[in-house]
Amino acid sequence: MKKFDKERLLLGIAAPALAIVVAFLVTALVLAATGKEPFSAFGIMFDYGLKSDSQVYILNKATTYYLAGLAVAVGFRMNLFNIGVDGQYRLAAFFAAALGGALTLPGILQIPLIILTAMIVGAMWAGIAGVLKVTRGVSEVVSTIMLNAIATAVIGYLLQQGRLGHLDEAGTKISTNPIPESSHFFEIPTTPTPVWGFIVVAAVAGVAYWFVLSRTRFGFDLRTVGQSGSAAQASGVDVKKMVVTSMVLSGAVAGLVGMPTLLNDSYEYSGDFPIGIGFTGIAIALLGRNHPVGIALGALLWGFLERGSGKLEFEGYDKEIVGVIQGVIVLCVVIAYEVVRRYGVKRQQSKVGEELAAQARNSDQQEVSA
Repeated sequence: MKKFDKERLLLGIAAPALAIVVAFLVTALVLAATGKEPFSAFGIMFDYGLKSDSQVYILNKATTYYLAGLAVAVGFRMNLFNIGVDGQYRLAAFFAAALGGALTLPGILQIPLIILTAMIVGAMWAGIAGVLKVTRGVSEVVSTIMLNAIATAVIGYLLQQGRLGHLDEAGTKISTNPIPESSHFFEIPTTPTPVWGFIVVAAVAGVAYWFVLSRTRFGFDLRTVGQSGSAAQASGVDVKKMVVTSMVLSGAVAGLVGMPTLLNDSYEYSGDFPIGIGFTGIAIALLGRNHPVGIALGALLWGFLERGSGKLEFEGYDKEIVGVIQGVIVLCVVIAYEVVRRYGVKRQQSKVGEELAAQARNSDQQEVSA
């Protein structure tokens, strides 16, 4: 059993490691083809990424990316493709910012209320896709894409002067009312800039994700439905209820994605609030194999690549080269996982064959002895 566990661990590490190595090799070829020195570019990225201010930047970015990866992973474990995390977290952040800017409660009350509002909004928005899937058979991919567009339209409509938005003194930016300073989330004092305190919440969310999916009956049912809905239904699991519940949970986690930026950085929602993080979460969940530790490593890698892109541009390299690395990583992850999966299946079949052959030999020897 111990040997099997070691092999499974090695196979689990092999796929993302292989994907990253191949991605950097492909990127090196692209750089060489354009007349650039690949090893010099990678050296610049690693040197810049190890600086103290870069490490803080990477941790803060990874906090947001980690939550996005968890939100997507909840759906993946259920064999659901929640591509609507982007719309869910933006809509959740918008209403949470509007509520936070309208209240003046003590921070100990207002901060949890803002976070809870974001989770509820995200859960409700994702729940629509779950209900449509079980009642009308609408693919969650189609419904969540449409819900992303609707979320953008709702935010654009409400984020106007006279509704939930207000014009700043310069008359150049419309945003929600700023959240009072008493309701700003704590920061971890580091130099030259602080680490966002929401990294603690992200870590707690990761532990909760692992515990619920790995150590509870609900998590077992969820994984069972994801592997075989018909088998789960035959064993007494309400598949439709699990689909809706999984989408609601995925949306609730998605509601947390915008909170690090809102409570530790911008303190308001405006047109320059970060977008596209939900799609980044898909890549990170794939890279991390839906495991909380793997997702954390994937989020750190993404933060590192984004930090390095700015330095590369300053040194005369094309900033888009980091986009090439990220895209190739995602492509290689899909291929590498399939290669490793097939190798693992072949190894298991070979072991079973060896065990059956050994049992047959032992049986023959016992018959001869008799």
